Amino acid sequence: MKQPKRKYKISLSQIVLMLIMFLFTLSIVIPMLNMLARSLSDPKVSGSMMGLEIIPKDLNFINYQVIASNPVIVPSLFNSIFITVVGTALNMLLTITAAYVMTRPKLVGKRVLMVFFIIMMLFDPGLVPEYFVVKDLGLMGSQWAVILSMAVNVYYLVIMMRYFEAVPTSLFEAATIDGAGHIRMLFSVAAPLCKPGIATLTMFYGVIRWNEYLRSGVYISSLSKSPLQVVLRKFVVDGDVTTLIGTQNLLNYNELAQIDYTALQYAVMIVAIIPILLIYPLVLKYYTKDIMAGGVKE
Repeated sequence: MKQPKRKYKISLSQIVLMLIMFLFTLSIVIPMLNMLARSLSDPKVSGSMMGLEIIPKDLNFINYQVIASNPVIVPSLFNSIFITVVGTALNMLLTITAAYVMTRPKLVGKRVLMVFFIIMMLFDPGLVPEYFVVKDLGLMGSQWAVILSMAVNVYYLVIMMRYFEAVPTSLFEAATIDGAGHIRMLFSVAAPLCKPGIATLTMFYGVIRWNEYLRSGVYISSLSKSPLQVVLRKFVVDGDVTTLIGTQNLLNYNELAQIDYTALQYAVMIVAIIPILLIYPLVLKYYTKDIMAGGVKE
């Protein structure tokens, strides 16, 4: 016998909330679509486009051709990818292992370590002491200075600890009886059950790494090693159009003079935004409910 379908009633407050969220989403999406549309429009008409227009006029890829032929922007994109991938992998390795150790019941000095971590989180020593440490280690001018200087975020470490504490102790006890060591229990028992937390922190770390420009600007002096955000700041914020040098093989002087530099800035922004947007679909699949359901029978 088929059960009757449930009828879901939507209250007035829910309608108002959905409307507010819809308008909030539009306020974020429309400017991005306008940037994309203007960057894909012909430079002759892109300057006259209004802020709410989201359809390109006279489709033209000249802005992206300029970016692709630029000797600075393309290498900086790969630098950002390298710093983001390697840095995020290091972040997650240290955060996961430290969180696992901090949640072990027989850990000696756990309270002292936790107090130390909290103090370091609340009282950040700042960039100046960090600069001298990086200098003494001989990492100035290297991308590893940026990667190693942000190896662990204490706040994210605490979040990861909460996930590991939610894993039933009976699973660890069963793994111990089967002869598993701590490394095996971490990567075969705890980590698979904490995929939503790991995916979330990976996304957070990845966004921070991708958007990092302060330490890159301080520790890396060569543009050939700088990430995209440093070049983006020079071009978009500081208005440094000299970053277009090297495009003479693509455009002549008259064509360069007709370029809509605002639309070109938008194109660089789009290039900087797209890679990080690709992470979100990969992370969303891990937001599942009852991830530990059936793992243990109480």
